[in-house]
Amino acid sequence: MDYNTTRSLMIIPEYGRNVQNMIELLPTIEDRYKRTKAAYFIINVMAQLSVQKDTSDFKQKLWDHLHIISRFTLDIDSPFPPPSIEKLHRKPNQIRYSTNRIRYGHYGQHVFNMIQKAIEFEEGEEKEALVNALANYMKKSFLTWNRDSVSDGTIAANLEELSKGRLTISDESKLTATNEILARNNITAASYIKKKKFVPRRDNTGFQKKGPRFVK
Repeated sequence: MDYNTTRSLMIIPEYGRNVQNMIELLPTIEDRYKRTKAAYFIINVMAQLSVQKDTSDFKQKLWDHLHIISRFTLDIDSPFPPPSIEKLHRKPNQIRYSTNRIRYGHYGQHVFNMIQKAIEFEEGEEKEALVNALANYMKKSFLTWNRDSVSDGTIAANLEELSKGRLTISDESKLTATNEILARNNITAASYIKKKKFVPRRDNTGFQKKGPRFVK
């Protein structure tokens, strides 16, 4: 019996075993014209099996895959040059972790960047409105990650700390109420309970007790 474990490795599995078998038979066709004609036939089959047909370089990708599956052994008249083996096996550049350390993670780096931009504004009504809007956004971000209530004094202290004392909220300014922010975010007690996982309570005998138990 023929098992998959005894068969040759699938180079690009999305096209299936039959397409790979047809490509492996191409080098056995001695006539170059007939070999190229067979390659075009296989390309049409691959196009029907492919799920990415809306890209501008769709045809070129099919021919690239044809050469890759054949292990770059095909001698045909291809409309596109075969891909480079070195480029195919080249490892991508390593993505380094961010070295920015945020004092308060629930605000995020973008809040810190906005604070730095707000510092550059000249004193006046425009800057005061910007600082007030920034403080309201900080309060919204705080309540997104910490659903408990937060005082305006805490937001003002965090803003002053992150701006190194260069941005302050005036005593006349009032931030958006916590209840209003929670209502906008659709964070209510009912929605909070729905987000928890239901776990049935069971006694020592394995029978379910009355009343559900919720866990985070």
